[in-house]
Amino acid sequence: MRHLLDFQGWTRAQVENLLDTARVMREVLERPVKKVPALQGFTVATVFFEPSTRTRISFELAARRMSADVVSFAAATSSLQKGESYKDTLLTLEAMGIDAYVIRADAAGVPHQATRWVKGAVINGGDGRRAHPTQALLDAYTLLEALGSLEGKKVAIVGDILHSRVARSNAELLPLLGAEVWCAGPPSLLPEALPGARLTPNLEEALEEADAVMVLRLQKERMEAGLVHLDDYIARYQVTERRLRLAKPQAPLLHPGPMNRDVELEGVLADSDRSLVNRQVQNGVAVRMAVLYHLLVGREGA
Repeated sequence: MRHLLDFQGWTRAQVENLLDTARVMREVLERPVKKVPALQGFTVATVFFEPSTRTRISFELAARRMSADVVSFAAATSSLQKGESYKDTLLTLEAMGIDAYVIRADAAGVPHQATRWVKGAVINGGDGRRAHPTQALLDAYTLLEALGSLEGKKVAIVGDILHSRVARSNAELLPLLGAEVWCAGPPSLLPEALPGARLTPNLEEALEEADAVMVLRLQKERMEAGLVHLDDYIARYQVTERRLRLAKPQAPLLHPGPMNRDVELEGVLADSDRSLVNRQVQNGVAVRMAVLYHLLVGREGA
């Protein structure tokens, strides 16, 4: 595994190997001194052409927990504002001796292109609507903690599926671990097809006997574009306590954040014992530590 762009070509053994490493990293994070020298001497650049809080901070903390040096690039304060291209920005960083690049971009395919421009490892930190692989890995890790296994488990993903890179990456990854993925949302926010998932405009059908439920953020720009009306969405697709009774008892709730309380998810559920949102954030650091370790140090089977 030289780069992490998506899960095309991945095997179940590779996923499980990486998640095993994440468990080791989780133990490191529970120690009084939360630091190991695994990446000492390596330099990791977080290159975010699109704003981010959770993913950027999580990767930077993950790199520092393993003693790597970190370079943080933000588009708003860079030469991109003067007309510099993505390629020239990355080539400039490459000349500084970067070992791994975590790239977030609003355009799909930028991390793939970056692998042709730089010699270091490239990690897709989210590109357009296409993929967000480390989010899917931390979701899978969190689900495995809660459920023990994903074999034969039904995972319902609810919300704006059409524009969601999180839904796409989960639809790629979770079936590798044996899960059955159902995606539900308004017809205007459903793609014609999504490999790895069953699509339905019927929320109740997706929630029926679900072992876990993942709720996606409803973005304001979708409402402004007329793809969905807020009141109608809340009435038909908000995950509420009543609707959640269709799922299996104590089915955990996930959300990649940021969350619109009382829009896509009833506020009382966000704070309930079933919510694993904070656990997802905690697990994100361990999973990203594992990704950086596998790419920069390597491990048999990775």
